Amino acid sequence: MFIQHIIGLLTDPTRQWEKIREQYQSGSGNPVGHVLILALIPAVSGYIGTTQVGWRIGVGEPIRITGDSAMSIAIIYYIALLVGIFSVGWVIHLLGKAYEVQKPLPLCIALAAYTATPLFLIGLMQVYPVLWLNMLMGLPALAYTVYLLYSGLPIMMEIPTERGFLYSSAVLAVGLVALVAMLAMTALLWGMGLQPVFTY
Repeated sequence: MFIQHIIGLLTDPTRQWEKIREQYQSGSGNPVGHVLILALIPAVSGYIGTTQVGWRIGVGEPIRITGDSAMSIAIIYYIALLVGIFSVGWVIHLLGKAYEVQKPLPLCIALAAYTATPLFLIGLMQVYPVLWLNMLMGLPALAYTVYLLYSGLPIMMEIPTERGFLYSSAVLAVGLVALVAMLAMTALLWGMGLQPVFTY
């Protein structure tokens, strides 16, 4: 079922958000499977890209990471993605009180999960870790993710578009703060000796 949602969000997001809302209102929706499967895409792609393909700085030999080191990073990456999605869903649920709307937590997590779908899918690009190419492909995916948030939140939460814009902006702000916190945590982990081990 979630494959249909993915295709729908990429082709007709407004209608698909309505279908997702109806599914969760009927009690038949479960966002966990969607998140568990799609979060594997960037984690596994990153593992393959850093161990098998590598990246170049200038014209030198490709730089790769050892399998054990890349596996540890991939697992942490996967857990961070899961924590991020469920945390944003929880924030959407909590912020609902401020915007005079209260929806069940699973619906809020589904909103966060389906909003992040373009970022999960573009994670395939990590198989070929070339910075400029990943940025070139990643920026449109990021822009579409923001679009899905702003278009989907009013539909899922059943509020007017004007209030949905403010609500979405608050969620986006929290997401950006969480991203900065995650980058800071990454720097701390590297400083504690959990940095990647390179092959030469």
